[in-house]
Amino acid sequence: MKKNFTLIETIITLFVFTILTGAIVASIILLYKAKSYTYQQSIAISEARRGIEEMIKEIREATTAEDGSFPIETAEDFKIVFYSDIDKDQEIEKVRYFLVSEGGKLGDETKECTSFTKGGSCSLSFSNFIEGILDSAEIKVSVEGDLNSGNETVDIYADGNFLGTLCTGAECGQCAGIYQDLTSFNVTDLAEDNHLEVLASASSKVDPFCDWIEENHSFKLKVELKWEEKGSEEEKASFKKGVINPTGFPPQYLSENEEIYTISENIMNIIRGEPIFSYYDSENNLLSSPIDLEKVSYVGVRLIVNVNPNRPPQDFILQSDVQIRNLKPTP
Repeated sequence: MKKNFTLIETIITLFVFTILTGAIVASIILLYKAKSYTYQQSIAISEARRGIEEMIKEIREATTAEDGSFPIETAEDFKIVFYSDIDKDQEIEKVRYFLVSEGGKLGDETKECTSFTKGGSCSLSFSNFIEGILDSAEIKVSVEGDLNSGNETVDIYADGNFLGTLCTGAECGQCAGIYQDLTSFNVTDLAEDNHLEVLASASSKVDPFCDWIEENHSFKLKVELKWEEKGSEEEKASFKKGVINPTGFPPQYLSENEEIYTISENIMNIIRGEPIFSYYDSENNLLSSPIDLEKVSYVGVRLIVNVNPNRPPQDFILQSDVQIRNLKPTP
């Protein structure tokens, strides 16, 4: 005698079937995610490894810059700046490897002012531009006006501190109609209070008869403020590379010409509290901060990579060291 399913038996069967189907689907999704994460981690490790290999070669060949600067400009835990012919074009490039937290911010703001009096001055004010914690700041300053002789110059001040003088040589022309003698100044310490006052003061020989945009002005000032904020120490960071080619005569390395590339976006060194770079003298002694650049002979590199630090597999560490061929450290 044929027995039919009761309503209760049918419901139970459907419930069990639904549970089994859900478990199978969840397992497939979990397996896919695990494989996807493993693949992403392997890609991140491969990218970081290629970046380190390239960086090691470039540091090894660090040499005197086209403008005569020492082979190493900056030696810090998470940043190194040096000079090297990285593309074998017989010109020495300025190279910067540095770490930027994902929560960090890059900002810039440009302002102009004009003086209409003989040997006059003008000022610009920047306020409330930092939203987090300042890491670095610089201003790029340029001028236009009656500035074509050695006694027609413009002094630059920031928050009352003298930074330098523009148009001291043949950098500027008389009423040129363009901004000239672009010069960069580091103002990190001055900008930490979230306010920066820039003053330009001309020498007494600068006369008010130029007519570019504004009539009868003695000089015009242009200031571009660029800053970088620190990211949270709880976040991953991106390892980046910046390259500046020398320009002009005498050669200059202008920061606005820097080309920046990303090496890896999954670096854990800040979270783990471990520096990327360490520096050693010729006897393999670890140098302490601030680094005496003339004593640097070896550079150690330790890069910690992890696509997702909250799940396995664990951190992958890439480590290497390099001796700089062209440096002869003093004891």
